[in-house]
Amino acid sequence: MALQELVFAYKSKPTSLLKNQILTHSIPLVKSIVSKIKSPQTPLWDRDDLVNIGIIGLLQALESYSLHKEVQFNTFAYYRIRGSIIDYLRSIDELSRTNRSRYGAVQQAINDLQQRLGRAPHDFEVATEIDLNIKDYYKLLTNVQQRVALSLDMDFSSDSDHSLLNRIENNNLELPDQGILDHENAQELKNAIQKLSERERIILALYYYEEYTLREIAETLSLSEARISQIIGKLLLTLKSSLQEYALV
Repeated sequence: MALQELVFAYKSKPTSLLKNQILTHSIPLVKSIVSKIKSPQTPLWDRDDLVNIGIIGLLQALESYSLHKEVQFNTFAYYRIRGSIIDYLRSIDELSRTNRSRYGAVQQAINDLQQRLGRAPHDFEVATEIDLNIKDYYKLLTNVQQRVALSLDMDFSSDSDHSLLNRIENNNLELPDQGILDHENAQELKNAIQKLSERERIILALYYYEEYTLREIAETLSLSEARISQIIGKLLLTLKSSLQEYALV
């Protein structure tokens, strides 16, 4: 039986057998959703965790689905599954208030040093400017990358255009988050990206447009995953500093 037929039979007369058959049919959908969510890489979860959370969302969708709905069950379930995963990721997003305040300090330091030095500041220069040791500075940059990765998927609804990831455009390898910026800032963003080094632009393009994982980018550029995460975090702060706007994190 097709999935919609199974759902119709289950809603008409629920049985454990039908529920298990619906689950079996829907596992590929759950795994597909998990694979497409650009989520922060932390030791707090793994892919199996997200699949399990997605299955819970699937079962919730099954119980709340009505045969009178005009939408097919797989479409209805898609948003419930995705929503369950995003809610779970938000619940484990343990970012301290201290780090939140430091984000702004790093952004301001990058902006001040750029004007003072006439170039992009080195990591140790920014860390010194905000009186932070280099190890903690790199940890902060990693937090920025992880938080932005999560925020890109937080804004969604039944209208797929609301997802920031669906606003990505290949515009000469530029950062694809212009949908969250006012239209008048688009040119400023382009100018800021053009000032980045070739390697930095490649990293942004691979991560956002090509949707490479941190590991894939690291292998491509012969760097560590941790270093790629730090670079992305710094680039996001640098671009936001150039725009004098800090809306992502």
